Amino acid sequence: MFTLRQSLELYRIYQQQMGKCDQEIEKLVGPLRTTSGPGKPALTSGPEALSEREKESQKSGRGETEFNLRTEAYKLFGVDVTQIPGVETLALPLFGEVGRDMSKWPTADHFASWQGLCPDNDVSGGRILWQGTRRVHNRAGQMFRHAAYSLHHNLTPLGDYLRRMRSKLGPSAAITATAHKIAVIFYTLVKNQVEYDETLWATRDIHRKKRIEAKLKRQAWELGYRLVPMETEPATQGSSPMQPEV
Repeated sequence: MFTLRQSLELYRIYQQQMGKCDQEIEKLVGPLRTTSGPGKPALTSGPEALSEREKESQKSGRGETEFNLRTEAYKLFGVDVTQIPGVETLALPLFGEVGRDMSKWPTADHFASWQGLCPDNDVSGGRILWQGTRRVHNRAGQMFRHAAYSLHHNLTPLGDYLRRMRSKLGPSAAITATAHKIAVIFYTLVKNQVEYDETLWATRDIHRKKRIEAKLKRQAWELGYRLVPMETEPATQGSSPMQPEV
């Protein structure tokens, strides 16, 4: 009981210190707040403004911050960057590293390259001698890598992208590729002041499936076969659902 009482006292002390940190952060970001996006109302501080991670935190009893992180990030960037999967808790640290003025980087590729998230292949005489990324120490790039790493079991399109790249490129390259994707999305949202729209991934998935289908048809044609669509009804036992046409 003695050690339990000490642990409870330490827990309360840490909660008080965290509350003081929240107050200091709120004091520092106050002068930096910008208006919400053009023509868009500011997020409210009620439950509807909380992210899914914040709701789970409150339900599990891990405590509640003195201010709404999503609302404060929205006031700083003008858009809700916490809607990007993996960036939910990184909005304020990213603001400290890159700010909200994206004019320092002409394009999203410049933004990703500055963080070391772009390929930096060693090419000589038209031949690629070495493949990899630039080894730079960039804290914003590390944050985007952490955001990508957190998506291993995420069911969003970005999580699907990470798992697809992992099976294709391996774990390390998949993290970098996904971090690059997240950085480009972040840059686009902040610079153009548009909200994250997950439905755009559906159109990209359709185009990706069409490319895969065209590639399979081309490979089958080169081997002397022709792919035909499967029948809508289940194939009878003993018959193959896909037969090569002669």
